[in-house]
Amino acid sequence: MIELIATAESVEQGKSLLSVGIDTLYIGEDEFGLRLPSSFSREEIEEMTCFAHQQHKRICVAVNALMHNDRIEKIIPYLMFLQSIGVDAMTVGDPGVIHLLKKHCIDVPFIYDAQTMVTSARQVNFWAQRGAVGAVVARELPYAELASIAQQVIVPVEVLVYGATCIQQSKRSLVENYFSFTHQDGQQQPLFISEPKKDNTHYSIYEDCNGTHIFATNDVNLLPLLDKLVATGLTQWKLDGIFTKGQPFVDIASLFVEARRAFAEQRWTEEVREQLNNRLLALHPHERSVDEGFFLKEPNDVK
Repeated sequence: MIELIATAESVEQGKSLLSVGIDTLYIGEDEFGLRLPSSFSREEIEEMTCFAHQQHKRICVAVNALMHNDRIEKIIPYLMFLQSIGVDAMTVGDPGVIHLLKKHCIDVPFIYDAQTMVTSARQVNFWAQRGAVGAVVARELPYAELASIAQQVIVPVEVLVYGATCIQQSKRSLVENYFSFTHQDGQQQPLFISEPKKDNTHYSIYEDCNGTHIFATNDVNLLPLLDKLVATGLTQWKLDGIFTKGQPFVDIASLFVEARRAFAEQRWTEEVREQLNNRLLALHPHERSVDEGFFLKEPNDVK
């Protein structure tokens, strides 16, 4: 059974995403979670969890920030809060957080999410044997490696099917520092950087309390390639709306719901694929381009 997971930028958008058929909402508080479209207050997380459960849907909370000592000291009350409201899972990338979960007997299932580090079935299974109920694999993995991982893992793994791919993070507030140094207004959005002599590159820059994040030039869109993904047996599909805001993201999510229905009813055809993909391209932000990411690359060509 294919599970569709989507970020949410607000309670209202979250409810809309669930209403169109998304199974799991991915939300959180940015003090403990990375690269969220919006930081939810604890009251909003509780409201969203109650609503999702009424709809027989799930809530996964991001707890995958880079944890320094000051944040580790604050996290136990937060983990206990998540347990008390009954969230269904959390993503965790820091072994220190996993240690605290076990030490304090906090019963919230965790999904291992160390971003670019999760590149093999053995690593996924290592954390599964230590309690992980799933893992988020690196976004740079091509189809051949994903297919191999799918045959060997003992827990489900999540694949990005739509959205932006982070390629670098610094804990420093590089954007704020730059505008301060150059005496400019730092409210200019969106922000990009380009490689010298490569005018077509436009790496998006996003800054929050966790530092500065740089994203790939193109957003990922695997909708035209979902048949290959289905063939791997990987059934946790993630949609990230950090740069696709409001109703357009909800509408794009509904296209993946339609695609899932087409596979379930065995009516996925080239015509259906083209129709859905054309609708997605019309909804995608015009200032952002899309491609298949690393999905079609040969493993030896990923550098």
